[in-house]
Order: sequence, then structure tokens, then C-alpha cells
Amino acid sequence: MLYDKDIREPLFFFLEERLGRIRIIEEKNMGGSRADVVIVTEEELIGLEIKSDADTYQRLPGQVKDYDQYFDRNIIAVGSHHAEHVAEHVPTHWGIITIDEIEGKPDFYLLRTPRENSKCSLEKKLSLLWRSELNALVSRHLQYKYEGLSKRAVAKKLLEQVDEDILNPEISALLFDRDYTALSPSLKRKYHKKGPRLHVRHIVRHAGRKRK
Repeated sequence: MLYDKDIREPLFFFLEERLGRIRIIEEKNMGGSRADVVIVTEEELIGLEIKSDADTYQRLPGQVKDYDQYFDRNIIAVGSHHAEHVAEHVPTHWGIITIDEIEGKPDFYLLRTPRENSKCSLEKKLSLLWRSELNALVSRHLQYKYEGLSKRAVAKKLLEQVDEDILNPEISALLFDRDYTALSPSLKRKYHKKGPRLHVRHIVRHAGRKRK
């Protein structure tokens, strides 16, 4: 049986070959759930949920709801045990990748291509940005800095005054350029409190590496 740890790295290479230039961020909080993987492309964010044969669908309904609020497209990758029934558990716009075990290694098949998610909220996407990243958008597009406003209020100002066709690729660009090695002291404390799975070295992987 393949477990999550056996699947992730080969799955990232599989996605990289099909999507081109991407950045992969692991274990990202969104709503009441945690996204296994956020795939950043030049134009959009793609959520990826991984269900190995050792996992169940118990939390999936809530996860589907949260993923659909935050990401432009969504994909579920499932072990062969789930492959026959997975389509019954996710909306029709979700992509499906099945995972078979061949000679002890995962083999991937794109069963269904993800389609655009009409439920995605640009405000939710903006909430994934750090304050400094929001400030960069404000400096670029708005007349005032809105320094006294909360992140949510600043995001609403951006939504009111900047077209979504401009904001979407700029959100991707900011996440591509994000430097987790330069976290502020307050953010370092934040990640430390959330536990080792959210330590900086665990949550970011860069695409484009060569296989060894």
C-alpha cells in the first residue's frame, strides 16, 4: 500500500510535466481546512487534495467546500482503492488523478481534467497573501496606503478598485516570489505555534528541479 509520503514527490513531478512552470506550497490553511498542496501557476491557484488508500472520505465534504472558495481549479489524487467511486465524492468541475502501485512505486493517470471553479472567491485568494504582499498591490494600484485598515479591509479596497483580471496573475506572481527564508519575527512565531508540519522548510517546494 502506498502512503502519502510515498506519493507526494513523484506526484509533483507528474504535475510539473503537465502544467509547466509551477510553484508548490504544502500544508496551507484555508477556511476550516488545510490544503494538502497549493499549485501556483502564472495565472491561477490550483488546490490539490491527496487521498491515499490509507485515507478515508470522512473530512472530504468540508474540504471540498473550502477548496472551492479559495482556488481557481481543484484536483483530487486518489489511490486505486478509491478510484472507482471518487467521482461520487467531488463536484464535476474537480479534476481526478488516480494512483496505482507498480513495482512498489506510484503510477499516475489523469482521469478527469479540472475545470474552472465558479465558486472561487478573489477575496479568499487575497487572504492567502501576507500583509507585505497586500501592501505591494496597494502601492502599485491604489492612491492611498490604508495603513490603519485590517488585511480584510485592505483586500476589499483592492477588489473595489482593481480588475480581477489584473489581480489574479499578480497574486500568482507574489506567491512565486515569496521568500519563506526571510520571515519576520512575528510570522516565525506564528509558524512555530502551528507545529512542525508548518515549519518553513516543509511548506515550500520549487518546481523545475532535475531528477537525481
